[in-house]
Amino acid sequence: MNNVTYNRYAESARVIWGANYANHIDPLHKKEWSELSTAKGDGWILRSIRTDYKFPMTYPDKVSVYHKLQSTPKEDADAVILDVLILSEKHRRPAARCVEDVVFYDYRRAKKLTLAARPFMFEVFQKTFELQEEAKATNSKRRDALIEQVRTLEKESWDQDA
Repeated sequence: MNNVTYNRYAESARVIWGANYANHIDPLHKKEWSELSTAKGDGWILRSIRTDYKFPMTYPDKVSVYHKLQSTPKEDADAVILDVLILSEKHRRPAARCVEDVVFYDYRRAKKLTLAARPFMFEVFQKTFELQEEAKATNSKRRDALIEQVRTLEKESWDQDA
């Protein structure tokens, strides 16, 4: 697959991410979330993307793409930084990692937009970041418990006197 394909996967997944906000998380503002990927009203424009390729995928393969906010959103910010993970289903490992810098833009006024201008977006992104941090803490505890279990097994089996 061409390297540009990885970036296309990331951008397409971001559009779907916005659609999920519209359909499942904040249906009250469905129209605004749905228009983010159009030039009708407010939009989010990819200012830059950095892609770290982990290995070359080949056809046929399927991918899963995951986005997360890199840091807590700020009301006066006109952009967010998103970490992106592109997973190869065939190889069951990361194919690429991206960092997207996404700017909020008001197409009607032809100007950048801050999250303060759209409080509903700020609140949803803030809640999303809080949920990410909660999930990180929960999963870190689970990881640590698994590591401890492995250490216990190793001590019981490998670390015995012969």
